[in-house]
Amino acid sequence: MKNNLSKIALFLLLGAILYSCSLVKRVPEGQHLLIENTVMVDGKKEKSETILNQLYQKPNSSILGYRLRLQMYNLARKSPEADYQLWLEKKPKRHKFLTDLLSEKQVQRLGQSFFVSGASTFLKKTGEAPVIIDSTKVQKSRNRMLSYYFNAGYFNNKITYKIDTLPDKRGKVNYEVKLGAPYVVDSITTSIKTAALDSLFERTKNQSLIVKGKQYNSQYFSDERKRIATHFRNNGAYYFQETNIEYDVDTVATNHKAHVDILIDDRTVKKGDSLIKVPFKLYTISEVNIFTGNTNNKNKQKVADSTSYNNFNIYSSDKLKYRPKAITDAIFITKGSKFSDFRRQLTSRSLSNLRVFNYPNIEYEEDKNDTTGTSLIANIILSPRKKFNFNATADFMHSNIQDFGILGSAALSIRNIFRGAEILEIALRGNIGSSQDLANPNNVFFNISEYGADVKLSFPRIFFPLNTDKIIPKNTLPTTQMSIGLSRQQNIGLDKESFTGILNYNWNPKRNTNIRFDLVNLQYVRNVNPGNYFSVYHSSYDRLNGLAQVYNTDPTNLDEEGNLSIPQGTTGFINEVLGGQTSLTPNDNDYFAIRSIEERRLRLTENNLILATNVTYTKSSRTNINDNDFYTFKTKLESAGNILSLISKIENQEADIYGRKKFFNVEYSQYIKGEIDFIKNWDLGGKQVIAARAFTGLAIPYGNSNSIPFSRSYFGGGSNDNRAWQSYSLGPGRSGGLNDFNEANFKIALSAEYRFNIFNKLNGAFFADAGNIWNVFDNVTDEESVFEGFKSLQDIALGTGIGFRYDLNFFVIRLDVGFKTYNPAKEMKERWFRDIVPNRAVLNIGINYPF
Repeated sequence: MKNNLSKIALFLLLGAILYSCSLVKRVPEGQHLLIENTVMVDGKKEKSETILNQLYQKPNSSILGYRLRLQMYNLARKSPEADYQLWLEKKPKRHKFLTDLLSEKQVQRLGQSFFVSGASTFLKKTGEAPVIIDSTKVQKSRNRMLSYYFNAGYFNNKITYKIDTLPDKRGKVNYEVKLGAPYVVDSITTSIKTAALDSLFERTKNQSLIVKGKQYNSQYFSDERKRIATHFRNNGAYYFQETNIEYDVDTVATNHKAHVDILIDDRTVKKGDSLIKVPFKLYTISEVNIFTGNTNNKNKQKVADSTSYNNFNIYSSDKLKYRPKAITDAIFITKGSKFSDFRRQLTSRSLSNLRVFNYPNIEYEEDKNDTTGTSLIANIILSPRKKFNFNATADFMHSNIQDFGILGSAALSIRNIFRGAEILEIALRGNIGSSQDLANPNNVFFNISEYGADVKLSFPRIFFPLNTDKIIPKNTLPTTQMSIGLSRQQNIGLDKESFTGILNYNWNPKRNTNIRFDLVNLQYVRNVNPGNYFSVYHSSYDRLNGLAQVYNTDPTNLDEEGNLSIPQGTTGFINEVLGGQTSLTPNDNDYFAIRSIEERRLRLTENNLILATNVTYTKSSRTNINDNDFYTFKTKLESAGNILSLISKIENQEADIYGRKKFFNVEYSQYIKGEIDFIKNWDLGGKQVIAARAFTGLAIPYGNSNSIPFSRSYFGGGSNDNRAWQSYSLGPGRSGGLNDFNEANFKIALSAEYRFNIFNKLNGAFFADAGNIWNVFDNVTDEESVFEGFKSLQDIALGTGIGFRYDLNFFVIRLDVGFKTYNPAKEMKERWFRDIVPNRAVLNIGINYPF
C-alpha cells in the first residue's frame, strides 16, 4: 500500500511540474506571466469584483484553478505554415514527389489545410494568449483605481504598486492603496432659476440621493441627476434634460467636508442668430390624435374616416376597423393631463401588448392655438399588423414508442376579430406513426395516431360581467384568455381522449411582477383502452408475473409460454389473490405487493374530471436577458372539486358504494395544492455564475378523492430536475422507483450549479441536485414511499455531474451527465458514491438552462 502511495505521489508531482512548465511555454525570455493581482486597501486584501475589474490586466481565465484556454493556446504550433515549408524543403525529393502527384499550387495549399495549420489556428483563436505583465498597463490600472476611489469620496487616496518577479518566468503585481479620510456631504443648497421647477423639486426634496452626512460618491450625483430629470419630465417639463443639471462641489479647506450646490439654469433657446435664456415651461396635453389604418404618418389630408371618443381624436386612412374604446383603453396620455414620460412609456407598452399593431410611434408638437405656449398635441401613429396569419409545420420523429412518425400542425391567427383588438387562434395538430410493439393484424404501416384541435380567444382587457378597474387597473396591462382543446390518441398505450377548457386572467401589478388567475381550469381525460395497462407498464407486469409463477393456481391465466396473459390472465390472477383463492393472506408481503400493483393500475386507468381554480404569483428582479445577478420567486395555489362538490350537494347526489360522487359517470377530483419555487443567480464576473433553485410542492386530496390525479402529481428525475435519474424513475421515498412512472403528491427539490465559459459559445457547469417525492395524506400506506416527518429527509437523493451548453443566442442546447451520489433506494451503508462509474451515468439532453 505504501509503495502504491509513493507511486501516486510521484505521478502527481511529475504532473504538477509538467503543468507548471507548460503554462510559460509561450512566454518570451525576460518577460513574466501574470499569475495574480493583489490589491491591499489599508492593509486588508480586497476581493471585490468591482475593484478587480478596474485593472487592465488579469491573469488568464481558469476553471477551478486550471487554465484551460491558456493550455489550448500553448498546444498550438507557433508557425505551422513555416514548419511545413521547412519539412517540405528538408528533402527535395519529397517536394518533387508531392508536386508530381498533385501540383505546386495544391502542395502549397496543403500548408493552409486544417491538418497542417487549421488545428493550430483553431487552438489560438479558441484559447488565450498568455497575459504578460506590462508595466504601462499596470500604471494605467493604478490611475484607474485612483479615479475610482476619488469618485467614491477618497479625494486624497494614494496608490503604489510593485511587480514581483518569480521563478519560471512568472510574476505578480501588488497594489498598495492608502485611502485616507473620506469626504462627507456637509451642506446642500439649490439654485433653480425656473420657479415652476423649483416648486417641483421641493415636493420630492426628501427623496434626494444626496444626503447630508453621507459619504461623497459620484454615483449618487449621477443617480440624483436622473431622478430629478425623471421627476420634472413626468410633471410637464417637456424640454428638460439631464444635462440641464450641474453640481458645484466645494472641498477646499473644508476638513474633508463637501459643500454641494445643485444648479439648474433656465432653458437655452435660439432666437435669430442669438442664444437666449428663458424659463422652462410645464406643458399640458391639449389634444390627443390617434392615426391608424394603412398609414404611418399623421397627414390629416389622407384621412378617410374619423371619430371622437372620450376626448380622443381617431383618424384612419380607410374605414375605421377598431372600436374606439379598444384603442383608447390602452392609451394613458389624456387631454388635460401634464406631459409625462411615464405615461408615454406605459402607453407604448400597452399598445404593443394588444398584439394588433406594430411598435407605436408617439410624437409631440406644440399647440400653436395656445397663446400661453404651454400646450402639447400628442400624435400616436399606429401601423396595423396583418389581420390573418397562417403557420404550418411538419416534422419527422422517432421515440421509444414510435419507430417512425410524422408530426404536423397548422395554426391560423385572426387579429381584431370583433373589432376590439381580440385575437382568435385556431390550431390543428396530428401525428401518425409506426410501431412494432403494437399488435398489427392488418399489417398497416401507420398503426398509431394522435390528433387534436385547440381554439384560443384573447382579449386585451379583463373580460368579466362586473367592472374590475378598481381591483385590476388598466395600467397593469390585463389580458383575458379563453381556450378549449380536444385530443385523441391511439397507440400502444391506454388510448386517451381528453378535453380541456381554461378561462384565465393575466396582469402585471408592477414591472417585474405577474399574476395569473385561472378562474376555470377544466380537464377531462378518458382512457379508451384500460385493458392494455400491463402492455404499457412493463415493470408492474414483470413484478406481477414473477409472483404468478409462485402463487398462480389457475392455468387458464397463462399463455403458451407460461406467462400471465394480458388482460385476462393478469385480471384473473389479481382477483384470485385478493379474493382469498390462493395461499396468500393479507398479512403476507407478497399479498400487499399484488394489492399495491392493482391499486396503481386502477389509479392510472381511471378517468379524470378536474375542475380547478388557481392563482400564480411571479416576481423577478431580472432587468434584461444579460442580467446574471437576479432572483425569481414563484408561488401557486390551486383548489379543485369545490364547485362540483357544491353542485352535488345542491342536487342531493348519492354517492356510489365507495363513497364517491360522479358527474357524467366520472368521479371528480377534489384537492388543494400549493407550490413555492425560488431561483437565485450570483454573477461572479468573468462569465462565471452560481445558480441555485429551491422548490417544494404539496397536493392534499380530500372530500371526493383519496389520491391526486396523475396529471397533477409530482415526479422526480429528468433534465430539469434531479439529473442523475431519468424522468419518473426517482422515488417515492426510498422505494427505489419500482414502477415505470413513479409519482407522488409531495416534492422537495434543491439544485445548484457553477456555470463557466469554456471558450467562445461553449459553456460548462458543475451541478448538484437533491430532492425526492413522497406520498402524504393520501391512500398510499407503503412505509418506504410515505413521508414520515424529519426522519424521511434522509431519503433525499443527491445527484452530481457535469454539463456542457452551447449558446445559439436564441436558445441553448444543453447536455448534462449525472451520477447518483447518494441513492436512498439502497441499504444505508451502500448509499454513498456506489454509482459514480461511467456505465451508470445518466445522460440528459435539454433546451435552455434547467432553471
